[in-house]
Amino acid sequence: MKFFTSAWMVVITLLVLAGVRWWDPGPVQRLRLMNFDGYQHLLSETTSDKIVLYDIGEEFLKEHGQWPPKRTVFAQLTADLYNAGAALVVFNILFAEEDRLGGDDDFISVLKQVPVVGTQVASTRAIDTVATPRGLSFSGDPRPWLYTYPGAVSNIKPIAEALAGIGMVSTVPEVDGVVRRYPLFVRVGEKTIYPSLPMEVLRVLVGSKSAQIKTEAAGITKVRVRGFPIVQTDAHARIWIDYSTEIPRNQEHFSGKIVIVGLTAEGLTQTVPTPFGSQDIHEVNAKTLHTILSGTSIKRWDIANQLEILDFLLFGLILIVLVPRVGMKWTLPIVLFLFSAGAYSAVYAFNHYKILFDVSYPLLGGLLLYVQLLFNKYAREYAAKMLIKKQFGTYLSPAMVLILQKNPELLKLGGETKKLSILFADIRGFTPISEQYKTDPQGLTLLINRFLTPMTDFIMSRDGTIDKYMGDCIMAFWNAPVNVENHELKAVESALGMVERLKELNNELESEGLMPINIGIGINTGEVVVGNMGSNNRFDYSILGDAANLASRLEGQSKGYGVTIILGEETATAVENELFSVELDSIAVKGKIDAVRIFTVLGNNEWVFKNTNWYFNQQQHEKFLKLYRGQSWMMAEKFANDLKDSWPDMADYYDIMLDRIAEYKENSPGEDWDGVYRATTK
Repeated sequence: MKFFTSAWMVVITLLVLAGVRWWDPGPVQRLRLMNFDGYQHLLSETTSDKIVLYDIGEEFLKEHGQWPPKRTVFAQLTADLYNAGAALVVFNILFAEEDRLGGDDDFISVLKQVPVVGTQVASTRAIDTVATPRGLSFSGDPRPWLYTYPGAVSNIKPIAEALAGIGMVSTVPEVDGVVRRYPLFVRVGEKTIYPSLPMEVLRVLVGSKSAQIKTEAAGITKVRVRGFPIVQTDAHARIWIDYSTEIPRNQEHFSGKIVIVGLTAEGLTQTVPTPFGSQDIHEVNAKTLHTILSGTSIKRWDIANQLEILDFLLFGLILIVLVPRVGMKWTLPIVLFLFSAGAYSAVYAFNHYKILFDVSYPLLGGLLLYVQLLFNKYAREYAAKMLIKKQFGTYLSPAMVLILQKNPELLKLGGETKKLSILFADIRGFTPISEQYKTDPQGLTLLINRFLTPMTDFIMSRDGTIDKYMGDCIMAFWNAPVNVENHELKAVESALGMVERLKELNNELESEGLMPINIGIGINTGEVVVGNMGSNNRFDYSILGDAANLASRLEGQSKGYGVTIILGEETATAVENELFSVELDSIAVKGKIDAVRIFTVLGNNEWVFKNTNWYFNQQQHEKFLKLYRGQSWMMAEKFANDLKDSWPDMADYYDIMLDRIAEYKENSPGEDWDGVYRATTK
């Protein structure tokens, strides 16, 4: 039982499912193809402005009395369409026999005067009536890769010779019988290559002598008619048909349009199954032609199958790692998020880039794995509860045993004393920002999320732990629950990174006409109590201690010193060999008697390289602090003014210190003043 509920069994299931996808049996193919159909159904329906269908249906038969009518009728139809301004007339109708009514000459006469594209039909029988192809050029040998037919049925020879072009009609259904892809070239017999009807239409439309095929070792890669975009195909020269575009039918305006004439009358029409139901063959040809003309053909990468298998394996591994480690409360939302993200990505790729990527199998396989993981989790929890009952049932009351069964990991309130680096970051001037959103609280929430997301991402990228969010404030710490080497440095680097991320966000906000965001950051290092804190029914992994309170106070003082980041002395000392900081003051924060030295960090080695006057300014700053603490107000004032001009990054700080000096000149702190500033606000 233990083996069957183990992670190894889930891994085996994952590998078996991946093997099934690699084997790709019919049901898996059908699932994938249905998924692809769904993408097209989600697209907004558009209408082609380049192609028109002319249906020969019941009304046509009523007018002309029989089928086939005298070919003079087709001659007149062709002339009428060109007189109406048609760019090209295409007959998706086979004229395989002579007109017993004697109208062939009239029809041929018209065909010799205007360009008309006709058709021939690929046959599984060795019928030798195929017309001679009009022109092809190719690099490599495409013949081994093309769909091959023993023969084809074409038009009678005089009509075939009079047509400007003849294209092959060949539909290749998928495993479920639905036509989703169209071969742009096929082979008849051993050697002869024929273009499809859509490709021949393009060739005749621009008067090109040939269509081009490029073949590489892995098969056919692209085809082209000069004057039109290169068409990416699969190895067999097939393209995916965009069925989402509607082709107008039987409209009165033909000017500048490619007119495709086809049969729709009962008993005469040939329909094929498509993702959008049964459609007439000339409509399928029209939609294939539109797909090429649009220049945004649907793409299915050659390595798509391998990528989809890899996607499934990664998805499965995420589930295997994640589900057992996440509480049941969060398991389902996380799985739903992963499922939704995968589905959205696939739909987005199709909608915006026409890329076909199958997520049906990863999602279905992932669902099976998820069910198995849940079963395993419940089975192990049940086994653990039974073990606890067996071990403690005779020693504890039933109520206590029940508590232990609900908490087999034996979580306890409280925690351990540990040295951490703690960071507080808060938005400055949040009130005026929030006033902009008095009537749009949702907008304010979105703004806060736009701020918190990049800040959080950077903290977590530097091994930080997010303790909590308090409105617009972030509290984070380093070195718990796992040990973090150089946690002081990573905390300060996170602060610098947050400042840079904020600049990027502010550029976006200003481009949108919104107020920029300013923040204050306080970082302190010291011993705190860390662990699960709260009640028996609800608790959080958090910290308590004076070091955390001081970090919060330092963040509150950042505005009062005109800097973004304030560091406690222990933090600053720990990073002094890696980062460049300066002492700001000695301060007794509100609620504290003892003073602490505070610093601000300016940058790393790259920053120093750009600020070559750093060392001189630092020396002058140290002299300023000495003069200030010695109550040499005049000299301290002079140094502050000089530094303000030479050190723009610290200009706000010196303005504040100059104001403080002016206050002390009027109201002396006394001869026994120890140089400590005692804050009256948080």
